Amino acid sequence: MTFSLQTFGQLQLLGPQSEAVPFPEKGLLILAYLLTAPEGSAHRATLAQFLWGDVNKEVSLVNLRSTISRIKSRQDELGAEFLSFTGSAISLGQTTVASDLLTLHKQELEEPLIWLGRLVTLFNRTFLASINCQSREFDVWLIQRKIYHSALLKGLLKETSQSATTPKEEEIIKNAAILIFHTEPENPDTLKFLVQIFNAEEEVEYFRKYLEQRKQSLSRGLEYLGANSGRGPAETVAKKEGSEQLSAWDSSIPEPLSQSEQTLRSAVPRLALLPPTNVHRDPVVAMVASSLIEDITIGFCALNSLEIIAPHTALRIGKTSENKPDVFERYDITYVLDTRLSGVDSDDLSLFVQLTYVNNSEIVWAERYKLESLNLIDRRRDLLRQITLSVAGRIESHQITRPYFERSAAAYHRYLIGRHYLNRLTLQNLRRSRKELKGALQEDANFAPALSAMARTYSKEWLLTARGDMDLLQTAAEYATRAIEARRDFADGYRELGVTKLLMGEMEESAQTLEVAETLSPHYADIIADHADTLNHLSRPDLALQKLERAMELNPLGPDSYLWTAAGASYSLGKFNDALGYIDRMVDGDLADRLSAASWAMLGDKKKSRFFVRRALEANPQFDIDKWLAIVPFKEQWQKDIYREGLKKAGF
Repeated sequence: MTFSLQTFGQLQLLGPQSEAVPFPEKGLLILAYLLTAPEGSAHRATLAQFLWGDVNKEVSLVNLRSTISRIKSRQDELGAEFLSFTGSAISLGQTTVASDLLTLHKQELEEPLIWLGRLVTLFNRTFLASINCQSREFDVWLIQRKIYHSALLKGLLKETSQSATTPKEEEIIKNAAILIFHTEPENPDTLKFLVQIFNAEEEVEYFRKYLEQRKQSLSRGLEYLGANSGRGPAETVAKKEGSEQLSAWDSSIPEPLSQSEQTLRSAVPRLALLPPTNVHRDPVVAMVASSLIEDITIGFCALNSLEIIAPHTALRIGKTSENKPDVFERYDITYVLDTRLSGVDSDDLSLFVQLTYVNNSEIVWAERYKLESLNLIDRRRDLLRQITLSVAGRIESHQITRPYFERSAAAYHRYLIGRHYLNRLTLQNLRRSRKELKGALQEDANFAPALSAMARTYSKEWLLTARGDMDLLQTAAEYATRAIEARRDFADGYRELGVTKLLMGEMEESAQTLEVAETLSPHYADIIADHADTLNHLSRPDLALQKLERAMELNPLGPDSYLWTAAGASYSLGKFNDALGYIDRMVDGDLADRLSAASWAMLGDKKKSRFFVRRALEANPQFDIDKWLAIVPFKEQWQKDIYREGLKKAGF
């Protein structure tokens, strides 16, 4: 009897007639894992952690033993051995199992375009779409597999993109390109590649049709999920060596929508593209950049999925002195694409583009396009296509996920009030925020934004009270974990867990969790800044500064915490003047008096150093260097040493 394992789409075991054969789901997941393992075998402890995480290892091992018993019983019924077991390991058994996992590679004598067509057919189904496995090890493995699938498809597409000679082959190329576009909507290298594949005169019409087809596919997907009550694909973005950025195959699909939510979802979003507001000294550059935005605006008008504010109106909105949010509301604008030129000389000239969701000022997407050595007049169309593809993809993805946050009007309203109190951190405001957020959770106990915001109230209380109360951090971690469980593609849950782990001193885990948060929301300035803070504590202040520059670019009027972290990273690198420069830009630089004192001391200015020492001791007369360094989590001793040296030179 021949069996095969299907992993793309629903995970299931198939019999000789492609009929579904009942088998324990965890057993099929072990089988899929071992088919991708080099040795076809893994330790029991590894698989227990893979299936259930490491929250309680003893419980995980008990669960595994129970699963093994069910697998053995079912294998005996089928007269097959897909998996074999020893006291310490699980391996592939004697019964050969075919699998779509084993068909990814080129078959003997198979033409590359036929191979590409097979991959497109396979990858149009989500890998392990219905699996609900709540472990980080599973998530990491899933990300790694999707990265591998994407790299395989992209490499083959590059090889075959110029070899299509028939309409059928051209359709295979375009369908493969569409899959790549969905996995890497903001990767500039991918966009350049797609621009070469798609005929310039046909691209807008093609993507207009594609976006309409995509909407229909998503509607069918929502109906399927509603009928089967399975989990939608948990989407994650992963970074792969250098600038290549890969994401999961499909956009996140929320639960089926109510009638009112369907009305909200079907409303066509309105986009205003604002020309650069800053004036460049070269009038030709400024003129061409403004003209570029006009061209993009006109190109978007071909897309039925968007309503575009006319260029003349957008220009007036950009120049108006009125309160911008009021203007956006007046014209019912959903998204705004802001642009600005930066750089003085032609060598460092660039165009910064930022897409913002007006309702809550969320930065949906941002990118900087280098213009050096680029003839703008001749290459304007190339830039037009790159920006158009990126913006269209990001708006579509955002529109798909947005109804989730507005699903419960009452919960969403109380959540927004609670977030308002978090803008200014005092114990009184934290308690006000917590009251509103608890109210939001009474309306919807699984409302992920409120759960993650609750986590923040407890971690911030730990910081403000400075009593070292671990119960506060444990509560913060519990709420953050609940937020992740409620919405695994929601970055804020991972962000709050990462911040809490740093305060607990678990720096490696903090960095890993914040990496997930940042890859889920690569343009969320606060997450990038939090990630930078953890990297600084991991004794990588150089990487921390790189991330902080990106955060401050996305949020130029951001909070003092960005600048404070940048000052600390600069100090660790021995850039004491830079550290003082960041502190000078803070609204409330008093918070960094100890760092100011240490920086001036390292620069040899004892007079200025003593001034900040006196002010710091007035605020905290009990400050002790050794006690402070014992609490502050730094991975490497050298980073503690440079702080100790500066603080002692200052006179603490």
